[in-house]
Amino acid sequence: MMRILGTLHSRLMLWIGIGWSVLVVATLAFTYLTGSELIRQANISHLNYEAGLVARQVDRSIEQRIEALERLADGISPRLASTSGEAMITSPPLLALFDRLALVSREGKITASYPYLESLNGVDVTDRDYFRFARAVGRPYVSDPLLSKASGKPFVTVTVPLEDEKGGFAGQLIGAVNVETSSFFDSLRRIRIGTDGFASLISASGTVLSHPKNSRVMDEYENQNGEGLLDMALLGWQGAGQGFMADGRQSLEAYAQAWNAGWVVKVVRPMSQVQAPIGQLVEKLWWVGLVTIVLMLPLLWWLLKLVLKPLRRLERQIREVASGERERVKIHTRMSELSQLATTFNRLQCQTEEATASLHERQAFLDAVLASSPVGMFVASPDGEVEYMNPALAELTGYKGDDLHSKNWMQHIHPEDRDDFVDLWRDAMRHGRDFLRQVRYVSPDGEVLWLEIHVGQVLRQQALLGHVGSVKDITLRREQEALQRWEAEHDPLTGLLNRRGFERRLEEALIEWQQRDQQSVLMIFDLDHFKPINDEGGHALGDEMLRAIAGAITPLVRKNDYVARQGGDEFAILMPSCTLAQARTVSSRLLETVAGLSVSAEGKDYRVTLSLGAACFLVTDTSIDEILARADDASYQAKRKGRNRTIESQVSA
Repeated sequence: MMRILGTLHSRLMLWIGIGWSVLVVATLAFTYLTGSELIRQANISHLNYEAGLVARQVDRSIEQRIEALERLADGISPRLASTSGEAMITSPPLLALFDRLALVSREGKITASYPYLESLNGVDVTDRDYFRFARAVGRPYVSDPLLSKASGKPFVTVTVPLEDEKGGFAGQLIGAVNVETSSFFDSLRRIRIGTDGFASLISASGTVLSHPKNSRVMDEYENQNGEGLLDMALLGWQGAGQGFMADGRQSLEAYAQAWNAGWVVKVVRPMSQVQAPIGQLVEKLWWVGLVTIVLMLPLLWWLLKLVLKPLRRLERQIREVASGERERVKIHTRMSELSQLATTFNRLQCQTEEATASLHERQAFLDAVLASSPVGMFVASPDGEVEYMNPALAELTGYKGDDLHSKNWMQHIHPEDRDDFVDLWRDAMRHGRDFLRQVRYVSPDGEVLWLEIHVGQVLRQQALLGHVGSVKDITLRREQEALQRWEAEHDPLTGLLNRRGFERRLEEALIEWQQRDQQSVLMIFDLDHFKPINDEGGHALGDEMLRAIAGAITPLVRKNDYVARQGGDEFAILMPSCTLAQARTVSSRLLETVAGLSVSAEGKDYRVTLSLGAACFLVTDTSIDEILARADDASYQAKRKGRNRTIESQVSA
């Protein structure tokens, strides 16, 4: 897939295809949204018309029935309304409009019915709204649906009042229409708007009078899904809007008022049917767009290939320039962009050739400078790999250039310094810091050199080009520094530690004692009978005795013990990680060994003994002076008590 899209031709085809698809989708979306709104408005107008038409039909039917009852009422005398008036209300034509007729007296008793129903005779209807309305108002009245007292079936009654000679209320004439079986309501149930659209009739109290589903008749009409259109219609509003059907589907609903009866006509059409035409149109347009895309793609492919042909020639010539087959690109095309590109490339090629020539000159000059430099120098890549070293560095290290061109050059660093050096080197390369380190380097003949390596970055416009380093041989300097450090802390006569070196190690031992409870023992002794050697044999003989003692006592202590000549004929021994009890063996051997030494001058032998004082660290010690004082005091006690003995400090740890 990536190889197919790797050409400009393929990418242009891809983007043209995407652009075409987006255009088609946008057109279809615009068509759908615009068409949906237009169809919605058209359907609202149509539903308003249908609802108004049904409402007018209901009004005419109610008005027709009221007029028929009024004509019949004109022929009924008030006297007959109070007696049997069955003969007067017998009117077969009215049965086409009503399911039953009844005559009610002034007292609210049914006195006659047609067709005759004996169970209705004498029924009291004074509790009915239609009777109370006629008696109080004296006008025709259409009732809400109610259940018959005789049959228990739902009826809607149309009533007109009867008047006596004085114009007073003398009774009423009732025409009853069966809600479930009457052709008046049945004709409404058969109305269809589209496939699933329908019309329903609702009384002023919200009772369903007519509905395509018979099970809904006489139900209290509930406001479906919270939409308030029906509530407004029951208050007298007429219009249309969007709502929901009983099964939850969205729908368009129109409401109209049947004013003669006070009923509401509701016309409903599912939204899916409303939007069906625009959906079919969009589907057809989609196929048209898809077919157009399929047919256009081959043509666009060929046209793009033809248009991009000069670009391919330019690419081929640039490749030939890069391989040295030609010096400049020459392309003839009417596309100004490609001509400008060819001109710009030729100009860049000229600048590149000039820059390359200048670079070669600088490189030759730099090579001469590096080759003549007495300081070892090298060049490394941005990741720290050595790529060049000058002759001075090759001579210094003793390795050939090939040995240092790879990362294996670090293997020549002394094993004890290598890991630390490699970590610091990589960290400096990774974070772009200068590098300075002194390290031991192993030459091919096994000689260990001390080298100081300094590396700096080479930057150009904040871009890292590589690293340049210098290498100095500091072996002699390191040896001189080591000798100076040794002489600063050692006695030149005996090679033992001097007072300065010994006190530094004594301070370290005190810190170990304070931090880790690591006990140590300090022994101080001076030589008995040493003065006659200097006086009689001279200082040379005394120096010989001091060197003999230093050589004799050093093997008697451990490797980690420290022996020092404090000055004159005074010596000291520090035994870390040791107790007084453990040090007694060493002190006894010291006394014995030193007593057996002798030096001779002019046929006379000279011997010395030791007066030795020993002390250990105490928790109260805050400085080495306290420890030295205790050990020195014990040494004086040994001298006063007869010499050639050891006295341990009486203060317990």
